[in-house]
Formats: sequence, C-alpha cells, structure tokens
Amino acid sequence: MSTDVAAEVKVGDVAPDFTLKDQDQKDIKLSDYRGKKNVVLAFYPLDWSPVCTGENKCLTDDFPNFGSVNAEIFGVSCDSFFSHKAWADSLDLKHQLLADMHRTVSKAYGLYFEPLNCSKRATVIVDKNGKVAYAKVQDIKTARDDKEILEALKKLN
Repeated sequence: MSTDVAAEVKVGDVAPDFTLKDQDQKDIKLSDYRGKKNVVLAFYPLDWSPVCTGENKCLTDDFPNFGSVNAEIFGVSCDSFFSHKAWADSLDLKHQLLADMHRTVSKAYGLYFEPLNCSKRATVIVDKNGKVAYAKVQDIKTARDDKEILEALKKLN
C-alpha cells in the first residue's frame, strides 16, 4: 500500500474518485454524483471526539439546507463503518459517514494528518463536473462553519 500523500487539493483540481463504505456498509462512489449533485466532503479526525461530535450534529441540523442547494454531504474519517454506525445512531445523524480506514482518500486529497494517523479537519466541495469548487483546511480543534459551506454551494447552483 502506498504511503504517499498527494499535495493538498485546491480549487480547480479534478477531485480524486473513490469508493468507500458508509455506516450501513453500502458502497459510496464519488463519480456516481457527477452530473447530478455537488458533493460536500467533510473530512474530520475521529468519531466520538468533542469537536467532531458537535460539528456532525450541526451538519445533521443543517441537512435540509444542503438538500435545498442540490448537495450531498458526507462525513469522512478513518474510523470503521462499525464505529460510524454506533456514532451515527447515538447522535441520530442524517448524513452518511464514510470509512476511510486505509487513509487512501485522505492521502489522495492531501489531507492526511500524520501525527494522529487520521485526516485533517477539512471541507472539500466537489461540483457536478467532478472538480474541486471549494477547499478549506482548518485547525484540527476548530469546528467548520456550515454557513460558509452553504454560501459556497449557492454560488454553484
């Protein structure tokens, strides 16, 4: 398995395609959304951690808003789908969580955080053409701002 980490994705890049399992062990393939919906990839370090918990609760609260701007939202972390399932059920999350257990997606997007062997806290919006339309990496302890993500999505529709 390659341990190479790509350069951090930036706006205009073609988003690396991937297939990951969600918390229900269903395969989710990024390219299946091409031509249909914008996709928000909310990379976060770990299930059950305080910032990630608050952040994913907010994503679920804002879930209808993402639907209204024709966007699909996925939480992405290196946890297993078993952990995702227990965590999603305990928080009553409405969005899907993708298991990047081999860190291949976080590495392909240049978002691998070696000190904790997990992904950075980052948001990547992939537009309907499969291109990166928005990319923001933030401090690992700082929650993302859903309003900023929604504003970026409104500009795409």
